[in-house]
Amino acid sequence: MRAAVGTRRLPPLALAGAVAVLATVALAGIVVGPAGIAPGAVLSELAGRLPGLETGTDLDARQAAIVWDLRLPRVVLAGLVGAMLAIAGAAYQGVFRNPLADPYLLGVAAGAGLGATLAIAYGTGPTSALVPLAAFAGAVVAVVITYGLGRSAGWRTGPATLILAGVAVAAFFTAVQTFVQQRQADSIREVYAWILGRLGTVGWSEVRLILPYLAVSATVILLYRRMLDVLAVGEEEAATLGARPDRVRAVLVAAATIGTAAAVAVTGLIGFVGLVVPHAIRLLLGGSYRVIAPLSLLAGATFLILADLVARTVVAPAELPIGVVTAFVGAPFFAVVLRTTRGGSAWER
Repeated sequence: MRAAVGTRRLPPLALAGAVAVLATVALAGIVVGPAGIAPGAVLSELAGRLPGLETGTDLDARQAAIVWDLRLPRVVLAGLVGAMLAIAGAAYQGVFRNPLADPYLLGVAAGAGLGATLAIAYGTGPTSALVPLAAFAGAVVAVVITYGLGRSAGWRTGPATLILAGVAVAAFFTAVQTFVQQRQADSIREVYAWILGRLGTVGWSEVRLILPYLAVSATVILLYRRMLDVLAVGEEEAATLGARPDRVRAVLVAAATIGTAAAVAVTGLIGFVGLVVPHAIRLLLGGSYRVIAPLSLLAGATFLILADLVARTVVAPAELPIGVVTAFVGAPFFAVVLRTTRGGSAWER
């Protein structure tokens, strides 16, 4: 039984609630931290920057720098990356009609990992400016190869061919990455630190670097969200409704891939966001992408900001890799989803 085309509109109450929760979590991410700054003083500092509210501040120059140059860009970047990974996951799940699809399905993770490994091993280390560029290039190259391999193998017969091509490309890129790591053993620690994801060294430059890519990618996916509902009825039925499934799939895969590649190029590989968030929204509010896509954007930002808050406070003054936190939540969720989707029941909801 195939999923029906969704007709539900985005509930205003759900949208307002998602915005309110995001704002609350973002504020908590700015206020709470291991630096020992009083939350009231941080709130006063933030309020003092609002138009019409010229309140005093109890923060010295060092504390103000922590708030504006460390905490705030970190929260903004976590929100942007979480939003992008979640909406990219929703796009992949809609394109492939599979609730277990995620943004790394077609080799993005393996390509980015190889690119970053090469830059770290043969460049100037994990802080090199080449690492984000190499990770972005590797992710895009991997998906281009996957797409080309899928087309040559006759991917028009169904999305499964493209997925299998992604598995093959990811396996090859991972093998090359392992070979490089063995040849450059001194870089293994830095590579694994990147793979587990990190937000601890980010600033406004990273936000400015990825914002254009994420904005364009998310906008394209939102504009095409109704076409994801059309694709849900199947290839032939979608064509009879006036859609061009091949073109729609290509546009959505390209948008999701570019946005995901930009995100992981800066923060490393952060798993499960693109799997957990859109599927949770589907379970709560149904299967229409007119609902899932915009709410994934907001909920993904909330999820990753909250995960980062946990990562930098739970073992303070030390810090957990953010990928560990998302995996701690996402792995059990994945197991539950895998069990409930046996036979396709969850997808048909």
